[in-house]
Amino acid sequence: MSFNALVVTKDDEGKTHAGVEQITLDQLPEGDVVVAVEYSTVNYKDGLCIGPGGGLVRNYPHVPGIDFSGTVETSEDDRYKPGDKVVVTGWRMGENRWGGYAQKARVPADFLVPLPEGITTKQAMAVGTAGFTAMLAVMALEDHGLMPGQGPVLVTGAAGGVGSVATAILAHLGYEVAGVTGRPETADYLKSLGATQIVAREEINETVKRPLEAETWAGCIDAVGGAMLARVLGQVKYGGSVAAVGLAGGAGLPATVIPFLLRGVNLLGIDSVMQPYDNRVRAWRRIGSDLPMNKLEEMIQPANLGDLPDLGRAILKGQVKGRVVVDVNG
Repeated sequence: MSFNALVVTKDDEGKTHAGVEQITLDQLPEGDVVVAVEYSTVNYKDGLCIGPGGGLVRNYPHVPGIDFSGTVETSEDDRYKPGDKVVVTGWRMGENRWGGYAQKARVPADFLVPLPEGITTKQAMAVGTAGFTAMLAVMALEDHGLMPGQGPVLVTGAAGGVGSVATAILAHLGYEVAGVTGRPETADYLKSLGATQIVAREEINETVKRPLEAETWAGCIDAVGGAMLARVLGQVKYGGSVAAVGLAGGAGLPATVIPFLLRGVNLLGIDSVMQPYDNRVRAWRRIGSDLPMNKLEEMIQPANLGDLPDLGRAILKGQVKGRVVVDVNG
């Protein structure tokens, strides 16, 4: 029995092509569990894998999609049975292993997380890796002492996937949220998610000669990296932390060690790909309790498999707002 998938191929000239094709179950990689996929989403990594050159992909043909949610169809592992609702993020799915841009997926049971009660498979992909990463960042900041009332928390790239969910979670938890965006038209959107302050990107995306500036932010979730992260480190309050989750502004860090030595600032690296199972479960439970689902609905941009090539290009250009939810059966 065949089913639909977005398949990326590479021609003899090295050019990649992405389109919806029919594949069969025996073409899927080995694994303990077959999942009837219901929804996926679009992340920056997906854009790299879909786009010209294939980005992170090494072997073709390839099915991208680093996230998916759905229902267990068959399982050789006692932890899962047919009918269970599950979510998969990370583990290099969609990169070195076929991912969620298909109506069925076969994965090792260790990759799966049971979907918490109260979260639908559609909502799970409105969360996806971006929202999961945002929750990990919030948890890391809290684990390092961040509490409401200490001052504004800065979220860079606030209108993107990670930033949107981070803004909604922080506001729901009672934090004052300052959202950085380079798109003035997203200000109302960010305020609807709970941001109380909008910071124009040009105000903060260049390094300055002074290693320390006025203590402004109680903490920060940074999806940009580069010069903006360097600048923010010099503006964080004494003992505050920055959770680094992305590098949209570049992988370099033109900073000094002065904020770490004179203000005790912490730079926390957030990895969502290889997170241990227990912390994945902890994060998804927190998402169920701390992410207001009505705010999540406001972020959703619906799509289907046929929309993915265009969306892959758009996310690489920073043109995707909120969270794309891909109905793979639509």
